[in-house]
Amino acid sequence: MLGGHSAPKPADEDAQAIADSVKASIEQELGKSFNTFRVHQYTTQVVAGTNYKLKIEADNDFLHAVVFKPLPHTGEAPSLSKVESGKTLNDPL
Repeated sequence: MLGGHSAPKPADEDAQAIADSVKASIEQELGKSFNTFRVHQYTTQVVAGTNYKLKIEADNDFLHAVVFKPLPHTGEAPSLSKVESGKTLNDPL
């Protein structure tokens, strides 16, 4: 779909790096720390940068996080746009 999110993709090193870059923001938003923090799948949407929707296993919970990664020439780091807890492995992104 033009302008929409891609089909879900299995986690890879790039998606994990995006998640790791906003882990502290997620922990601050949710008010807890996580030992396990592993991306299971993700989607992307190209905008003026890239929006990532990530399904993350965080200890005994699953999270859905939306992260914006600006275009490389901006030199800006990825930023957390939204996070939802209380999800399951089977919840669609």
